[in-house]
Amino acid sequence: MIDDVDTTTLDQLVERLERAAEQLRTGDLSPDAAAGLVEDCAALASQASAELERMARASAQEPIPGQDSLL
Repeated sequence: MIDDVDTTTLDQLVERLERAAEQLRTGDLSPDAAAGLVEDCAALASQASAELERMARASAQEPIPGQDSLL
């Protein structure tokens, strides 16, 4: 089940995205620095998406409780 899946990596990616969003909201970054941070956010979002896919595949492989194979 999804409750048994380790979410550490996803949690770390979310934290990094939240910190980046906060930096962008402050308006203290130069346009070049902000553009670089936006690119970093896109890469982090891509990693988070891949991690969610991995977690979904891992949970899909586990049988639903009470639905074990008869063989």
